[in-house]
Amino acid sequence: MMHWLIAPVVLPAMMAPFIILAARYHIGIQRVFSVAGVLAMIAIALGLAIETADGTIMLYRLGDWAAPFGIVLVGDRLSTMMVLLMAVLALMVLLYSIGSGWDRRGQHFHALFQFQLMGISGAFLTGDLFNLFVFFEVLLIASYGLMIHSGGNVRLRAGVQYVLFNLLGSTLFLFALGALYAETGTLNMADLAQRAAMIGAQETVGIRVAAVLLMLVFAIKAAIVPLHFWLPSSYAEAPGPVAALFAIMTKVGAYAIIRVYTLIFPVDLAATEGLHGTWLLPFALLSLAVGSVGVLAAKKLDRLVAFAVISSMGIVMIAVGLFTEQSIAAALYYIVHSTLAAAALFLIVDLVRHSRAHLGLVIAAPVKGAALIAGLFMAAAIAVVGLPPLSGFIGKLMILSASVTSPLVVWTWAVVLISGLISLVGFARAGSVLFWKAQSEGAPAPLEPEGTTPSALSFAAVGGLIALLVAHTLFAGRIYAYTGATAAQLFAPETYISKVLGTPGKLSDDADHEPAQAVKEGDH
Repeated sequence: MMHWLIAPVVLPAMMAPFIILAARYHIGIQRVFSVAGVLAMIAIALGLAIETADGTIMLYRLGDWAAPFGIVLVGDRLSTMMVLLMAVLALMVLLYSIGSGWDRRGQHFHALFQFQLMGISGAFLTGDLFNLFVFFEVLLIASYGLMIHSGGNVRLRAGVQYVLFNLLGSTLFLFALGALYAETGTLNMADLAQRAAMIGAQETVGIRVAAVLLMLVFAIKAAIVPLHFWLPSSYAEAPGPVAALFAIMTKVGAYAIIRVYTLIFPVDLAATEGLHGTWLLPFALLSLAVGSVGVLAAKKLDRLVAFAVISSMGIVMIAVGLFTEQSIAAALYYIVHSTLAAAALFLIVDLVRHSRAHLGLVIAAPVKGAALIAGLFMAAAIAVVGLPPLSGFIGKLMILSASVTSPLVVWTWAVVLISGLISLVGFARAGSVLFWKAQSEGAPAPLEPEGTTPSALSFAAVGGLIALLVAHTLFAGRIYAYTGATAAQLFAPETYISKVLGTPGKLSDDADHEPAQAVKEGDH
């Protein structure tokens, strides 16, 4: 099983060129292989998650080169959980794309989709900061192709804005990597964790600059205010299923912050003392406030959902910014919830798009299939706003409970509760305008005339996401126990570091000398 760790990266990397070369003009064959690839990825990701659930850390050394000199992939509870979440989301998005005909509207949709999965999987599994940068670029290129899928000047303009802003982040990432390498001589995360801890109190300028730059880079990816400007237009103008897949993209930024600032720059590291609470938590609160106000002020449904993503990322980053085991466990639970809920909302927006002349929140002709779409919209809105009984309410309670020891506890509770009320009003207004106050006069014209009417498969995909949210609620206790164990593993990185770096004797004396190994907590 341990050698399967590289499969989530290699499988889509092989599937994409195969689709281009062997099935370029056969959409049916593309669909079969694309769905088969995603199903295989789900099976592999589930197996990896089961393997690491007991604390096992899996290591794959590419070319059998030992760290820190070689490239390594590392699988622990956090990385395998995120890969599984991505794979399940990808299946639902892919089914919707097929059912709605979005994959027919431009060339190479399925190939770009697979490359996107490759980039996201690699970002979650890599144990090296430079390769994290490489995978960021892979998913950036693929996401740009998906964003401008089916063309249009508005979509192209939003795509260019998206790329330029993320290229700025990539430039800062390179500066940060250069500063880190100049200070430590390595970019392997486990090796960095050891070397950063040995830097003296009088030599912390370079390492603090690198830590701040990395925080800025990951904040751009996570769309934290004021670095969020790229997200509303990009997500609103992207094709519906693409925007739904992008629900996991902001979580890549959150994942990177959690990984880097618990492993390399932990709270107790003298070189970066004060960085965590000073920077992240206040801006996370601001993100939540700006996102909720954007939901209330939005004049189009797609913009409303885009601002809801900013709001949900604010909640996630509040939990991350507290930097305790309890808060990280709550953040991981909420990451799963917000990814599924945001994806469902973007797909529902696309359902409305097919039956309405525009997405403006003004009274117009009724939406085709209004009863079913309204029900799905209400369920997804309840989840995003954080009302009972769905998992958003449970996740918010976890985060509020984790914040009681924070100096900003009053601000945290006030912003979370008031922002939730504002978002509730915004979603209620949108739902009433779209589904209750609709006028019966006039025939609605589809916004995308070249598309096809969504089939039952499209509704099944949205229903599947809602069902996953219900399951996330019903099994909240077990899932929180898992995220709690994950947080405990993150705050005790000795096993991770020991596994990746090993000892000189162990690396040379391995009986089988295999490129993939596993270790359990307490085995070193």
